[in-house]
Amino acid sequence: MDPGVAASAFALLFVAEMGDKTQLTAMTLATRYRALPVAIGVCSAFLVLNLLAVLVGQVLFRYVPQQAVLLAAGALFLVFAWKSWQASDEDEDETGPADARSAVITSFLMIFMAELGDKTQLALIALAASSGAVWSVFTGATLALWAVSLIGIFVGATLLKNVPKALMHRAAALLFAVFGFLALWRAAAGTV
Repeated sequence: MDPGVAASAFALLFVAEMGDKTQLTAMTLATRYRALPVAIGVCSAFLVLNLLAVLVGQVLFRYVPQQAVLLAAGALFLVFAWKSWQASDEDEDETGPADARSAVITSFLMIFMAELGDKTQLALIALAASSGAVWSVFTGATLALWAVSLIGIFVGATLLKNVPKALMHRAAALLFAVFGFLALWRAAAGTV
């Protein structure tokens, strides 16, 4: 493994994702669910996505049209916007085993769909292709994306302790809706 390539991949992706929709999504998910299941789902999604990016990303982009990815991501964001809005009206206990499983699956799907074909995945493909150090790029990029996401999850989980739960669910619903409509708009406009 080349530490210089890993450090370069880490720095590039850490800066690129700080404050990006993925970090905001992780933060929002942590206001709805416990932090640990969200972290597991988010980190698992990045592990799979980064592996796809450095090994088979270019092939994937040939067979899955970007518009289809955007349509699926937009629909998924809107479903979770609706679920978050509904949750603000309920007094639910989100600490049980079913909720932990739901949080892991939801977090995985949200990040996977949001990042599939995103600029960071394209950057990973380019870094791996230009350096030839596939595992160094994979390691640096994965650690960067995990770090950014964990910062977002920590902030989201901390907000939950200081802000009424219903308000956070409503804010999460609005954020998911914005991302959903933006993805659908990009799909309709043909901009990727």
